[in-house]
Amino acid sequence: MAAGPIQERFVRELELKNGSVLSLEQHGLGDVGCVVWDAALVLAKFLQTEDFYDLCSRHVLRGCSVLELGAGTGAVGLVAATLGAHVTITDLEDLLDLLNVNIENNKHLISGSIQAKVLKWGENVSDFCPTPDYILIADCIYYEESLEPLLRTLKELASPSTIILCCFEKRTVGKNPDIERKFFELLQVDFEWEAIECTEMGTSIWK
Repeated sequence: MAAGPIQERFVRELELKNGSVLSLEQHGLGDVGCVVWDAALVLAKFLQTEDFYDLCSRHVLRGCSVLELGAGTGAVGLVAATLGAHVTITDLEDLLDLLNVNIENNKHLISGSIQAKVLKWGENVSDFCPTPDYILIADCIYYEESLEPLLRTLKELASPSTIILCCFEKRTVGKNPDIERKFFELLQVDFEWEAIECTEMGTSIWK
């Protein structure tokens, strides 16, 4: 019997605002979810900006329920959990082991809680009730065929009070501009949204 391909693994470190460091295992083989993408880094850093702290220096995510869609390595959800949120990170079944490895490797930094579960967009979401306070999405506007399942899942998961934070890399080649435009056209059917320009997010995010 021929041996399967050896899975190359490598670690990316993500320094947090408080000086601690997340250790994120990535896989050299696999689909787009196996590595940490720039949009995940931007959203993770955005969650640590001053806008998310109240006058008593308490982070607004502390004690809140947070669901991350298309989590990949789990970077964004892990950061939310270090800030005191109760987080569920989700992706397809073949990424569940990677998510659990990264949870285990960073459990000493978690001040809230975190778990990993399988969620395929467009399918039943009854396991994810009640609705979360926040939904996080990083770089999931990529495949045209996934847009409608993603939006259907968002509609079923969100309540009127749910805040959805979506970060993505603007791509200018191929079909990407059309895919992004279609996503926001479909999004406005059921949601109100506003863009946060890069200049509003703090220069520290881009260092």
